[in-house]
Amino acid sequence: MIDQAQLVSGLLSPEAYPHPVGKVEHLETHISHVLLAGEYAYKLKKPLDLGFLDFSTLEKRRFCCEEELRLNRRLAPDLYLEVTPVTGTQERPCLGGSGEAQEYAVRMRRFPQDALLSRREVSAALIDRIAERVAEFHQSIPSVRHDSPFGEPEAVFFPMQQNFDQIRQFLADPAALGRLDPLERWTRETFERLRPNLETRRNEGHIRECHGDMHLGNIALIGSELVIFDGIEFNPSLRWIDTTNEVAFFVMDLEQAGRQDLARGFLNRYLELSGDYEGLAVLDFYKVYRALVRAKVTAIRFAQSGLGEAERRVVAAEYDRYVGLAESYTRFRRPRLFITYGVSGSGKSALIRLLRQHLPLIQVRSDVERKRQFGLAERERSGSEAYGGIYTEEATRRTYEHLRRLADEILGAGYDPCIDATFLKAWQRQLFVSLARERGCAFSILVPEAPDEVLRVRVRERLAQARDASEADLGILESQLRRREPLSGEEAAAALVVDTVNPPEPAELVARLSA
Repeated sequence: MIDQAQLVSGLLSPEAYPHPVGKVEHLETHISHVLLAGEYAYKLKKPLDLGFLDFSTLEKRRFCCEEELRLNRRLAPDLYLEVTPVTGTQERPCLGGSGEAQEYAVRMRRFPQDALLSRREVSAALIDRIAERVAEFHQSIPSVRHDSPFGEPEAVFFPMQQNFDQIRQFLADPAALGRLDPLERWTRETFERLRPNLETRRNEGHIRECHGDMHLGNIALIGSELVIFDGIEFNPSLRWIDTTNEVAFFVMDLEQAGRQDLARGFLNRYLELSGDYEGLAVLDFYKVYRALVRAKVTAIRFAQSGLGEAERRVVAAEYDRYVGLAESYTRFRRPRLFITYGVSGSGKSALIRLLRQHLPLIQVRSDVERKRQFGLAERERSGSEAYGGIYTEEATRRTYEHLRRLADEILGAGYDPCIDATFLKAWQRQLFVSLARERGCAFSILVPEAPDEVLRVRVRERLAQARDASEADLGILESQLRRREPLSGEEAAAALVVDTVNPPEPAELVARLSA
């Protein structure tokens, strides 16, 4: 039986490496040892069997090292280099070389630890880049085969129940244990309610071989390159998952860090690119699961030997934070429906992006959804003439009816849809007034305004930059100004007019909406 502690101790010697090494640094997680040596990092798996992973034999650890290499090269091809045997003896090990393998390690290119997003300030622009990368990744990876058990409802529920069972193995505090019971009941009841959704999502191809462990600590900005690494290799059922499950982990991680604004930015950009608004129905279900995955990791760490008292307090507080976050996702909230009213260039999208930093808005852009209906990418030009092509009266009616269906789905999932469209015709607005009545939800119209000359400047600049889904030009703007139908008295009562040239502070906007 290998003494891995002794082996790791031997690997702290620079002489154990076949390349120049100064000081060797040792990082430890609940399942791995990572040795930072010169230009490289070497990751060894602990000889553990935790139920959800099994590294108990050398052969199993070797296989998982090879899987780690294969899977992570999808998102970080320049970071993951090879699987290296640890040879020599336990007392004097060496990386590579000949002789019997004592252990196996994944050799990776080393990067500065301050490149990790968990250790640096993260901007809204960077979050957009991550959303774009994740949406592209999800689109590129295969869906599960129909004869595979992955993604079946019972397979989805199994690790959720396993979370509760395993956390209880590592906890002794009655108060901490008592908080698990209502979360377990909610998870069971929600699973039964969502079973048809889970089956539909599997049949529609949303179960894919994902990364599986996507959070801030597994993403780095190395120079200008965005690198997502350390995906799950040890358990295929934890990576052959619903893409919304993956999204839920990253959203939850941002929220536990206190960055609800970035979480909403990521979610909105991902949905805009993927069009998977149906996934919102299962998002909170997966967010509870993901928060409890992190709680389980802290519970395992708390139970392991070698923790000092101060570190135990930190780990215990972290556990409480994740359980509290899971509890917050189970609370009912009544959603609200928002639409906009304004010509091209009035600042509708910018106003919504500002508001969604403070409100749980799901922004749905008509320009994007119209193109999706016609099989066009977000920034792909349609070549349509004014009120022709994809902008005919029939196409516009189809688009607004599609937007209404999306808004209904989003409301049903407990989120606040904000439909970003011109809504210049009364019939378009009435589709959503009637939806708010049917749903019994609050309804607001956001009315961004700017002088006509400012509108013209904005439209010209946007068209010249060609970085937006909108194809509106000055001719379309002038037509909109002439043909828009004013709000009715009922609509005006639900309207919030905002000067987008000199906008008020976000707190004031939110207060006005609340009033």
